[in-house]
Amino acid sequence: MNSTTDLVMNYKQEYIASTTSPEQFWLDKAHNIEWFSAPETAIASAENGYQSWFKGGQLNNSYLALDHHVNAGRGEKAALIYDSPVTNTTRTYTYNELLNEVATFAGALQGLGVSKGDRVIIYMPMIPQAAIAMLACARLGAIHSVVFGGFAANELAVRIDDATPSFIITASCGIEGAKQIPYKPLVDKAIENASHKPNGCVVFQRPQLHAELDSSFDHDWHSLMENSSPVSAVKVDATDPLYILYTSGTTGKPKGVVRDNGGHAVALHYSMGALYGIDKNDIFWAASDVGWVVGHSYIVYGPLIKGATSVMYEGKPVGTPDAGAFWRMIERHSINILFAAPTAFRAIRKEDPEGEFIKQYDLSSLRTIFMAGERLDPPTYYWTLEKTNKPVVDHWWQTETGWPICSNPMGIEPMATKPGSSSVPTPGFNVKVLKGPDTEAEPGEKGSIAIQLPLPPGCLSTIWQDHSRLVNGYLREFEGYYSTGDNGYIDDEGYVFIMGRTDDVINVAGHRLSTGEMEEVLAAHPAIAECSVIGINDALKGQLPVGLVLLKDGANIEESELEKELVAQVRQSIGPVACFKRAIVVKRLPKTRSGKILRKLLRQIAADEPISVPSTIDDPSSVDEIAALMRDKGLVEAVNV
Repeated sequence: MNSTTDLVMNYKQEYIASTTSPEQFWLDKAHNIEWFSAPETAIASAENGYQSWFKGGQLNNSYLALDHHVNAGRGEKAALIYDSPVTNTTRTYTYNELLNEVATFAGALQGLGVSKGDRVIIYMPMIPQAAIAMLACARLGAIHSVVFGGFAANELAVRIDDATPSFIITASCGIEGAKQIPYKPLVDKAIENASHKPNGCVVFQRPQLHAELDSSFDHDWHSLMENSSPVSAVKVDATDPLYILYTSGTTGKPKGVVRDNGGHAVALHYSMGALYGIDKNDIFWAASDVGWVVGHSYIVYGPLIKGATSVMYEGKPVGTPDAGAFWRMIERHSINILFAAPTAFRAIRKEDPEGEFIKQYDLSSLRTIFMAGERLDPPTYYWTLEKTNKPVVDHWWQTETGWPICSNPMGIEPMATKPGSSSVPTPGFNVKVLKGPDTEAEPGEKGSIAIQLPLPPGCLSTIWQDHSRLVNGYLREFEGYYSTGDNGYIDDEGYVFIMGRTDDVINVAGHRLSTGEMEEVLAAHPAIAECSVIGINDALKGQLPVGLVLLKDGANIEESELEKELVAQVRQSIGPVACFKRAIVVKRLPKTRSGKILRKLLRQIAADEPISVPSTIDDPSSVDEIAALMRDKGLVEAVNV
């Protein structure tokens, strides 16, 4: 299959088969993993009226990730590489070693009374024990809920009350750069605030900080491991929950996205090969955190189920110790695939605009750079492409879907890239652009991005303890579709362009305009490292766009001159209809710890609304700083004109 025509048909045939005959398509893919009892059907109706995958099948995700490979004689292959520049620690676990750690810790949990169906909250930093804890829970059929390490106590308390865990697993501290964050006091405060009281807490003591333990409630990780024996993997139904992962809700109450066991395993195994082009001999690095969906899917489960080597990194793209951190990792570990958020590359670009660090390292092992988590702006795409000389793939997905909705399918057919596009719909995701309940948009016409039901395996099976939130939040807007909450368009070649969340569309004098498009224009300016465009209320035009821009290090330009140039760029690229007239320089933008700009918070500041600072924010002081600057520039006052 060498001709271009054959390659093109490969993706098209795969996609058409997945959307026209999902039952047969996914049953075929299910044969690629090892089941205790193989399913005879792929898709069925669940008791709640939603869909379920591989009903009747039995398996275990921990077994697939570890035992399967050891039994196949690959136990001495590297399974997990841990690299921590903040502690100057590197360790490689073989599949044999990781299996022994996981099976023994599962035995420890079982000894504490944890069993199938119990919930266990994992509140850990980026250390191997976080992955070990997740896989140990899966081994027992317990449902893990990973909460990002360092979350405020009240946020952890909310999750304790919703998940009602039997145990909490934590570490003595997390490390952010040079700063140590004690975790145990946060856990203790959360338990104090929560109505539900767990049976106990397991604490992994890190050498950097020792936590004081309560012998009546707390259990030392090391002591448990010394006094426990390995246990076998428990058979679980394909439809049983594997984990709960909380994501922000519009009501302020976190939504517990539930992932099942069977669909999860089949989808991730398929995605590793089809989308990322990974096989069992490759080394895959997702530079994320286990607290996020990327960490679940592509640090812990996906690479290990595939039999590849996964990299776990406790550090930052810059500052640990410098802007060469990513490139140093690639050379040191011969990494084949790198996956990170665009904000990581913008941070690197800001500190090293000419890519001098890139030149210092051997990147010959690296095949492809994948980005997701937020929109990849073309300037960041072009900079990364030019400086690394590696293919750059933008792909799009959500916590709810668990794996990419759109991507360049590198393992099926590497396709031409279009900057600003997350490429084509992934096989299994029947992506549509809708203008209304019954109206599909024409090619190039913007609208709401929706996925025709059924969703493929691996997507959320429900919202924990509240299935109505799934129905009302995702299925009600367009009958027969899952509403993604994003807007964009599909061009005449089938490429999907995500322009932002539905609420990132502003209405200027009756014209619906995407702030994402304006951000793309601003980011193209040579002095701009990062930016955000928000709409502020205007008595005449309804809303007006305002750009908040962060300058590259060393950029030398007067703010007034920069504003004139940016206004001219937007006018030229989008037109006078955008009414873009204001751009202000900021020292930093409020972001989550995963690097997403908190645009909703910026809109609240501009609208002079009560501000609810989320616990996910990286630096709370940035909020007051931005608010003061916007008031000083008259942007908040403009709301009340």
